[in-house]
Amino acid sequence: MNPTPLPGLLPRLIFSSRWLQVPLYLGLIVAQCVYVVHFWVELVHLVEAAFGNTAALAKLVSSIGYKSDAAVTSLNETIIMLVVLALIDVVMISNLLIMVIVGGYETFVSRLNLEGHPDQPEWLSHVNASVLKVKLATAIIGISSIHLLKTFINAANYEEKVLLWQTLIHIAFLLSAMAIAVTDRLMAPSKPHD
Repeated sequence: MNPTPLPGLLPRLIFSSRWLQVPLYLGLIVAQCVYVVHFWVELVHLVEAAFGNTAALAKLVSSIGYKSDAAVTSLNETIIMLVVLALIDVVMISNLLIMVIVGGYETFVSRLNLEGHPDQPEWLSHVNASVLKVKLATAIIGISSIHLLKTFINAANYEEKVLLWQTLIHIAFLLSAMAIAVTDRLMAPSKPHD
């Protein structure tokens, strides 16, 4: 039995080039850290504003783009809702980052060898480029939905053109995700029926 010959230098170099993605995933982890800090800063401002801190309230109002004809002197339901939606948005983007980091590394760089680990995400056991695309498209629709909801709640502070474009962009995301899912389903090998 002849041993399999070692691949040539060029194929090994090309295959090893996948490790060039590692710094990219490490950069996304740094971006995740920035989102965590941003989340806690906004949450602290919300809590401080709830206890009457006007400086924290001003920072919140500025960060969510809320405008009112009267001076904003205390939290109202709209401001709280917009801040909470912004926090949910940060969490959803953070989830998207985790999917890209973990799923991308597992799919394109190297196995994580998490089989049997109690904290292994259930989706990771069957992740591939196709599954990752559908999951990312779904996550982007969720993020777009939160942005659109924030815009509609604060609609008085936006021009009609902005509202229309955000709605059209959201619809484009929906149609793109459906197209990806349909394409993925058509390209999947058919399973025999019982």
